[in-house]
Amino acid sequence: MTTATATTPQSTLDPSAPYGQTERTATAETTGFSISSLVLGIVSIFASFTFFVPVIGLVLGIMALKREPASRTMAIWGIVLNGVMLAGTVLATLGALVFGLVMLPFAFI
Repeated sequence: MTTATATTPQSTLDPSAPYGQTERTATAETTGFSISSLVLGIVSIFASFTFFVPVIGLVLGIMALKREPASRTMAIWGIVLNGVMLAGTVLATLGALVFGLVMLPFAFI
């Protein structure tokens, strides 16, 4: 009597894997976080007044630095673009608030 067993093709076996772990895990690295950070960095140039786009892009860029070492350049560019646009948004908002407070006494003339 013979029993049928599932065989794994030799190309998917990982010889450096510990005993009992014969399947190769996901070797292809994803670059989703770094691409998203870079795209949101570019979008934040035009939509930085929303405040949320640069913040989300900055968070994704920091996550990409830790999780995706192969796409480090895109993650760094995303962090730089989002950080600059976030700082610009904060400065513009503070400037508008200060200008509004300075002009408040003249509102009732």
